[in-house]
Amino acid sequence: MTAPVFVVDTVPVGGEFVLDGAEGRHAVSVKRLRPDELVTLTDGAGNRADAVVVSAEGKDRLTVRVTGYASEDEPAVRITVVQALPKGDRGEVAVETMTETGVDAIVPWQAARCITQWKGDRGAKSLAKWRSTARESGKQSRRVRFPEVREALTTKQVAALLAEADLAVVLHEDPEVASAALSTAELPAHGEIVLVVGPEGGVSPEELAAFAEAGARPHRLGTSVLRTSTAGTVAAAVLMSRTGRWS
Repeated sequence: MTAPVFVVDTVPVGGEFVLDGAEGRHAVSVKRLRPDELVTLTDGAGNRADAVVVSAEGKDRLTVRVTGYASEDEPAVRITVVQALPKGDRGEVAVETMTETGVDAIVPWQAARCITQWKGDRGAKSLAKWRSTARESGKQSRRVRFPEVREALTTKQVAALLAEADLAVVLHEDPEVASAALSTAELPAHGEIVLVVGPEGGVSPEELAAFAEAGARPHRLGTSVLRTSTAGTVAAAVLMSRTGRWS
C-alpha cells in the first residue's frame, strides 16, 4: 500500500509537524495511524512531504517527522474537461473518476440541453460539492496536484476557452458529425487540451457551430454512446495514454 495523503496549508520541508483539525482526526480516528507508519503531506498544488508517524494523541493530533520533500512539475500537456451539468449526483461521480484518471482542470458548463440548472444558492452548493469531491478523490488516488474546479461557464465563455487551447475537442457520438476518432487526433507536445463533454441530450447545433468557430473539432470515442458522467473519464484515459502520462 502507498502512504495515505493528507492535505495541509503549507507543506513542511523538514523537522516534525503536527497534523490536527479534520485531517488529524481522519488520520488518528479513522485511519488509526500508529508510530513508524508512513504518510504523505500535500497542499494539493504539487508540493509534497514524505513523513513517518512519531505519535498519535487524543482523537485528532498526529505528530510526524518529515523524511523528504519534493515539488511535482506541471505536466507538459494539461487536460481540461468542460463538463456539461449532469442530473442528480452524476456530476460528483464524473468529478471523482476524472480526478482519479488525472485530469488537471474541470469546468462546469450550463449547456442548452442541461436539465440541471445551477442558480443562486443551489449553484454555489453544487460547485462546493464538486470541489470537495475533487479534493477527496485527489487524496484517495494519492495525487499531490489536485484538479482545479472552476466556476461554471456559459457557452460563450466555453468558446473563448476553446479558442485559447492548443487542441480543442468536442465529443460527439454521431459519426457523420464526428468523422475523426479521438484516438487518432494529433496531440500537442506541450500546452493544453480542452475537451468538451455535452449533456445527456447532446450538444446543440448552435453550440457546435460556436465551438467550431473557436477552433474546436468534433471527435468520437467509439461505437457505443456513453453517459455524460462517463465520457469525460474515458476520453481523458485515451489522452493520458497517448500523451505519455500513463507510460
